Amino acid sequence: MEIEEARSLAHALQRLVHDAHTVIDESRPVPALVARVTGHLSCTLKDLVVVTQTFGNWEHASLQRGVDAYLAGRGEPAWYGVSGHGREHNDTIDLLTAAGRGVERFEIGAVDYATAATGPDETVEVVTFGMVGTVAPDGAPVVLCLRGSAEQFGREGCRIEVIATSRARATATREEIERQMRRHDVLRGQILTFGLSEHRGNSLVTFLPRPALGPAQVILPEGVLDTIERHVAGIGRHTEALLARGQHLKRGLLLHGPPGTGKTHTVRYLMGRMPGVTVVVMTGTALRFISDAAALARRLQPAIVVVEDVDLVAHERRFSAEGSPLLFTLLDAMDGIGADADVTFVLTTNRPDLLETALANRPGRVDLAVEVPRPDAACRAALLRLYGAAHLAEPDLERLVAGTEGMTASFFKELVRRAVLACLREDPAPDMPDASHLTSALAEMLHGHEALTRSLLGAPRVTDGTDGLLSP
Repeated sequence: MEIEEARSLAHALQRLVHDAHTVIDESRPVPALVARVTGHLSCTLKDLVVVTQTFGNWEHASLQRGVDAYLAGRGEPAWYGVSGHGREHNDTIDLLTAAGRGVERFEIGAVDYATAATGPDETVEVVTFGMVGTVAPDGAPVVLCLRGSAEQFGREGCRIEVIATSRARATATREEIERQMRRHDVLRGQILTFGLSEHRGNSLVTFLPRPALGPAQVILPEGVLDTIERHVAGIGRHTEALLARGQHLKRGLLLHGPPGTGKTHTVRYLMGRMPGVTVVVMTGTALRFISDAAALARRLQPAIVVVEDVDLVAHERRFSAEGSPLLFTLLDAMDGIGADADVTFVLTTNRPDLLETALANRPGRVDLAVEVPRPDAACRAALLRLYGAAHLAEPDLERLVAGTEGMTASFFKELVRRAVLACLREDPAPDMPDASHLTSALAEMLHGHEALTRSLLGAPRVTDGTDGLLSP
């Protein structure tokens, strides 16, 4: 009998404690932050449903545009923030729950903002922690919470959280925001690269200015530039007709040749000739993001993915027992974009002989390989004129051309620069370097002690010493 009495007493005490907690909870004033959210949704805290979507850091400006476009026409948005220690660590629903239970003191505060790039020289303010009450596509109330990355707290990427009383309603709201985000994507039609730069870059994707080069500024053998343009831009002008005839749009272009002959310069020309086309440039350590680059290109097509110095990762497997991890990532990225995508992979290399056979020969990965050779006599004369020797008499120009066989475009650019510097050292200096300045600069560059300089400029080494070449 004593055991039953003790058991009954314990149950009574449990009910008493539970009822006491209930009375305390009901008598405790609802925090303003919780009241703001539950009041807008006309529900209690336990009825809240949250749908979250996370995007890369580089998507924050586009996400902000998507949210702004969604809010437009749905009343004047009244953003508010959250204050309180530890708010960066928690999801918004956890902040509300903690505040509602009195565990933590989270209150309505100022909205947090940051600056995000929308172009090489343009920026926009984005919300990094802010909430706003609005309505779902069906007109029912919802609350949006826009959060930025907090990498110091282990949270990468920006995200949108939709708080509602129905999962379907929250999902529909999130999907419409993403549709608006893609419609107003700040990355579309831009030139992008992964990594940091001086052009108002963020932590990963950086905007670059679009080059402005005309055909006269690209010195290649006759017909080469036309072939390249037809393959890259020409196909893009006939997308619908090609697809209607069962032809693929995705294409690969390989530009190969010695260093300094103009491969990168040619790529820059293509960028400038195709305004509105999204370009993603991958070079150096950024190549580890090639999968992200390919995904961006497909989403933002028409697009070009430029992979510079591809021989550094796509080398023959005989040089490594396991092969290059970056090579397989590159191949997977190229294969993963469907044949119907208006995406061009433009690869450059100084060593086509080292390229992975699967990359170089398989159709659909690379279907046009173009050599960018050392300039012949006609191209050397054109390069000299382009870089600042157009005023020279024809005999002087011919002598310079004859003495520079095998030299590259980079070599000629440096040659004219040195001649200009020599000209500026004179008092008074002539407006432009004359034949003597150019001849002296050439003799200096052809001297034996500058063999490494010539090699770095893509020119062949001269081992017998040529001091005094082309002297007047």
